Amino acid sequence: MNVVILAAGMGKRMRSELPKVLHPLAGKPLLAHVIDCARSLAPATIVVVYGHGGAQVPESIAGADLRWALQEPQLGTGHAVMQALPHLDPGQPTLVLYGDVPLTGRDTLARLAEAAGAERLGLLTVDLPDATGYGRIVRDDGRIVRIVEHKDADAATRAIREVNTGIMVAPTAALARWLGALSNDNAQKEYYLTDVVAAAVHDGVEVVSAQPAHAWETLGVNSKRQLAELERIYQNRVAESLMDDGVWLADPARIDVRGELSCGRDVAIDVNCVFEGAVALGDGARVGAHCVIRNARIGPGAEILPFTLVEDAIVGARARVGPYARLRPGTELGDDTHVGNFVEMKNTRMAAGSKANHLSYVGDAVVGERVNIGAGTITCNYDGANKYQTVIEDDAFIGSDTQLVAPVRVGRGATLGAGTTLTRDAPADKLTLSRAKQATIESWKRPSKKGGARS
Repeated sequence: MNVVILAAGMGKRMRSELPKVLHPLAGKPLLAHVIDCARSLAPATIVVVYGHGGAQVPESIAGADLRWALQEPQLGTGHAVMQALPHLDPGQPTLVLYGDVPLTGRDTLARLAEAAGAERLGLLTVDLPDATGYGRIVRDDGRIVRIVEHKDADAATRAIREVNTGIMVAPTAALARWLGALSNDNAQKEYYLTDVVAAAVHDGVEVVSAQPAHAWETLGVNSKRQLAELERIYQNRVAESLMDDGVWLADPARIDVRGELSCGRDVAIDVNCVFEGAVALGDGARVGAHCVIRNARIGPGAEILPFTLVEDAIVGARARVGPYARLRPGTELGDDTHVGNFVEMKNTRMAAGSKANHLSYVGDAVVGERVNIGAGTITCNYDGANKYQTVIEDDAFIGSDTQLVAPVRVGRGATLGAGTTLTRDAPADKLTLSRAKQATIESWKRPSKKGGARS
């Protein structure tokens, strides 16, 4: 089939310079959700009709399989589909979707396409307890005969609860003919796509319907409040799926997955955690409250303690990270490692059994096995222009408040005394320290304020 996605609207109620379809839901633009669903149907053609925001929309959405059609000015949904016609194969049916309706499922669309076939006009409809603002489905003896927009409906028509979602499948050649005959003689002075229903009935084309498995599949976004409502629907679905797979969630209402989260057996996730990009949690992994994990792999039995940020990093089995730790891109922690509170690591490989438990920065470093890095240690890896590497070999002991001025190497089994500023390599199995000689100045007196003490 052909797929046309309408994404040209301004979205005035969003009160934003960002085009409505680019506002994020679960970490990616609304339009991207619709495109991904369309792709799952393996269509021959996907045409996105854009307008408000100009080139910002096509520049923000990648895809060699996408064709773009500009709607300028925006004169309604019927006018929008007209802009896509030159890209469509007239021998295949066309599915019309909306770039601000992100939660429609593949199965729902497949069911609609099957109902329509190649020759019928298929409408996705839904029954709503409050149909305010929606076009009503008007039937005659059970057959759909037209759609009446809310603003154009009389009281009797507004009492109808079955509404049009806007999503439809139509035979393309007939659709082009119906669009060409549209009129804008209505309250909005726009060309309504819904008017093709009456044209189909006039031509003797059967109009059929299908309904979604869930009413929320048809919800659109017109305001930040609606965007937040859909976000919660999406996240609740994710939470339910995780729990069905055996993941323990302290509170399913307080988790946000903005990408793909895969979990092994017996994974536990505390409240207010955010997972972005591709994240994998191994068997028995535990994530404490208020953590943010982005594009990371957490090994079996590892524990991420509260208020920790992990980004583009790998954490080994049974490792312990946090609380208040930060693993920046390029960090790889081996098995049974410890990275403690207020420790930051960047582009560092730390091998099995090593520890940096408090208040340290380790960047652009290679740390061997069973290394102990004392509190307050920093690798001085940047000279203002270039980055340099620090190497700490197996079984080294780094005393507290040490500065390692890269490039520098600490040999196997070496010990650095507390307070050392290391500017040259430290030999293996030796104690190395640099420390000013302690002195007491007997004649020194604390200065006093001139003019007496002040309150």
